[in-house]
Amino acid sequence: MTYDTNRIEAIIDAHRHRPGATLPILHDIQEAVGYVPEESIPIIADALNLSRAEIYGAVTYYSDFRMQPAGRHIVQVCRGEACQAKGGCDLEEHAKRSLGVDFHETTRDREITLEPVFCLGNCACSPSMRVGDEIFGRVDEVTFDEVIRDLKSNRGAN
Repeated sequence: MTYDTNRIEAIIDAHRHRPGATLPILHDIQEAVGYVPEESIPIIADALNLSRAEIYGAVTYYSDFRMQPAGRHIVQVCRGEACQAKGGCDLEEHAKRSLGVDFHETTRDREITLEPVFCLGNCACSPSMRVGDEIFGRVDEVTFDEVIRDLKSNRGAN
């Protein structure tokens, strides 16, 4: 394990007696570790008297959670209806092809994790993508490649 199990147990202890503790626990673990380690699922399940399937189901249902460490940059491609209508499917395919990963995967160099998002609220400028807190609109293949090139050329920046 590459994370501190004591930290995870402390997070669980801080929430275990709250109604609906599963999501606060998962959020705090992801914030502390960067992802929800698979090995933490039985620990959470036991503490909350739930099945492993219930915890795993929550982790996999909500797109905010990941079960693997993310890359330095999270690149989200909008899959909302407006973006889909304006070329979002082509953008998705280009992103996957150019990065060599599928959604929820990270490039070999650990620089970029590609994730879907289901609305960025930028519908008038579809298709859209987000990197960190920055939203890009009217993204085509050229724009996508430029953003990725900039991310990779600024490896020292966060």
